[in-house]
Amino acid sequence: MAPVSIKRILISESVDQGCKRILQENGIQVTEKLNMTKDELIAEIKDYDGLIVRSATKVTAEIINAADNLKIIGRAGTGVDNVNVDAATKKGVIVMNTPSGNTISAAELTCAMIMSLSRHVPQAVMSMKAGNWDRKKFMGSELYGKVLGIVGLGRIGKEVAARMQSFGMKTIGYDPITPPEVSATWGVEQMSLEQMWPLCDYITVHTPLMPSTTGLLNDASFAKCKKGVKVVNCARGGIIDEAALLRALESGQCGGAGLDVFEEEPPTNRALVEHCHVISCPHLGASTGEAQARCGQDIGTQIVDLLKGKALTGAVKKNHSDGAPAVRQTACVIDLSISGTSFKATGSVQGEIPVLVELAGSRFWQPVPLSGNLLFLKAASAPLLLSEIAGVLAAAGVGIESFTASAACDGDQWCCVGLSSPLSDLSVLKSVVNEANQVSV
Repeated sequence: MAPVSIKRILISESVDQGCKRILQENGIQVTEKLNMTKDELIAEIKDYDGLIVRSATKVTAEIINAADNLKIIGRAGTGVDNVNVDAATKKGVIVMNTPSGNTISAAELTCAMIMSLSRHVPQAVMSMKAGNWDRKKFMGSELYGKVLGIVGLGRIGKEVAARMQSFGMKTIGYDPITPPEVSATWGVEQMSLEQMWPLCDYITVHTPLMPSTTGLLNDASFAKCKKGVKVVNCARGGIIDEAALLRALESGQCGGAGLDVFEEEPPTNRALVEHCHVISCPHLGASTGEAQARCGQDIGTQIVDLLKGKALTGAVKKNHSDGAPAVRQTACVIDLSISGTSFKATGSVQGEIPVLVELAGSRFWQPVPLSGNLLFLKAASAPLLLSEIAGVLAAAGVGIESFTASAACDGDQWCCVGLSSPLSDLSVLKSVVNEANQVSV
């Protein structure tokens, strides 16, 4: 992978000092300017190759377009809701986050919410501070034997499952990506949302906020749940429809909610925050010293790895509205040799990173960064293809770090899977793909 030239980076929010140290030790000049207004950031950013933010800085298209030298935007945290990724991608600016930095902290807060809902701990604390001694008012229930539904079985969902199983909870869940046979090894039985809703005593959500997850818990889904179900959202505001939640709380259909995130932050509509059956926090999921240190150091390390051409980690990108991949031009057509087989390939450059755009006449929906352990697969186009591939790889002890598929051509499609380590025996994939080749870049 060709290295990217990054000489000056601006940090616009409070980030662990380990980030600054890592960057400076690798010859990058770092400037910290906190609490800038939008206009101040627009005036300042033109002098820098990189920008590091957390969640308060809104990196708009206007800011990105004013940054003539900008090559990378790094978010020290999970997700990039505050970055206009589409504008960055169109300009060839790499956007990356630290997806694993706050995993443990977010999972632990989720578990604390579940436990607090079961025993009314915050309400009892406030009652004591008010001078009361009311034991009967705060009658709770055990978690032992209760059913916890987990929507989203990624890093955080997996950690929540492991912790709540230690309380004797039965864990069930839904995830469109993680294969059921994989989550079964964590003790989580997967099922559809329609099957899951009526079984849950508690529900916790751990998905990104996108059109398919906005309002995932709404009037219709609450109606399918057990009366008195308790819900937790330490992921993103908007996954639970707040108006529907309030109606469910008022009717008793929902017995309590633990909210760390809101549709609007800070929330101006106080009805949920002030409800007697709601426990709320001001978005504290990643607010631990350990998580902040990890996120800061991770983003610094990821940028240095990119600078040295070693790896591209935590990068995200979007396509143009017309569906064409957002890549810098200077495309070239080459014969790509993979495991002794030659393919006609079209490549380009994105933020000075070589990417694969098309392979054997099939165009990828997103450009494929040519870095790391890459597995190229040709298979019949099918909705469950990713799930089947993931199941085979998991059984072989190999993790998936990225996945990109091409448009279907004559019923077949190419897939590129980034692997945690090379697959020792390609024949294990024969049952799900027509062709398999791998390469380490």
